[in-house]
Amino acid sequence: MRVLVAGASGALGVPLTRQLLADGHEVIGLSRTPANRDRLRALGAEPVIADAMDRDALLRAVEGLEADAAIHELTAMKDASPRLRADDPTSALRTQGTANLLAASREIGARRFVTQSLIFGYGYGDHGANVLTEDDPFGSPQGGYTDPVVAGLLSAERQAFTSEGIEGVALRYGLLYGPRTFSDLFVEMMRKRRLAIPRGGGGTMCWIHVEDAAAATVAALERGRLGQAYNVVDDEPVNWRNFTWALAEAYRTPRPWEVPRWMLRLVAPYLAFQMTSKLRVSNAKAKRELLWMPSAPTYRDGIRHMTASLRQVAQRVL
Repeated sequence: MRVLVAGASGALGVPLTRQLLADGHEVIGLSRTPANRDRLRALGAEPVIADAMDRDALLRAVEGLEADAAIHELTAMKDASPRLRADDPTSALRTQGTANLLAASREIGARRFVTQSLIFGYGYGDHGANVLTEDDPFGSPQGGYTDPVVAGLLSAERQAFTSEGIEGVALRYGLLYGPRTFSDLFVEMMRKRRLAIPRGGGGTMCWIHVEDAAAATVAALERGRLGQAYNVVDDEPVNWRNFTWALAEAYRTPRPWEVPRWMLRLVAPYLAFQMTSKLRVSNAKAKRELLWMPSAPTYRDGIRHMTASLRQVAQRVL
């Protein structure tokens, strides 16, 4: 297939582009940053430079192009804030950005549309020991601080599922770790003794290594069912203490500070909601229907892969 990848130069977009090309697909890489043009070419993608939030400019940029499918992996994590903003750029990409990308998909003849989503759409907070599946309620407002995030995730999915002439599939990713993701940020913050987690270990979260997230995305493009959502997480939920301590041991950094929850909510309220939520999510449907298996079934496996890769790079340099 010929595939338009929106966000092809991002943390997930780069391994996704590599895996698509390895599977024999052609990739048109969309980025808003002109400096990424050469990087996309080096990956093997045909670069298109346009801001997905500017509908007219996006449609002009793709005019004359043809593709069979589009994948929405746009985020604005570089502009992320510890506090949710009314004009949160990532939420805007999930609402208006998705609408614009769907218009671009129709312009280039792409019928299949795979959109990113997140497991947080099941709701922040304590879900207890329940293991959530795709049949559980998704996108329900909770009447609180995180409702705009949940609404943005629901909007992205609904648009993909209901857009005329589009075969929509949604991937509900767990938190990403690996190169250029949360784990890199946490390691750097722990080195500087600036990372804090809730006292007592924090909530329980599902993670997914970025390479496994990319593999699931390729599988969804090729085998995902029309109008279906898939949870893309590894096999073992983990609390924040165990995850960050494993990172600290692997990268030989100090461990994060443990602080009262009220203090974390005062300093970084959105991060506090993430770190105190208890979300256990099943990946059984993705395994069964997409024929996908995570190469790193647990965070421990993934962190070992990451440090082994770093050692290999260091040996090549030496």
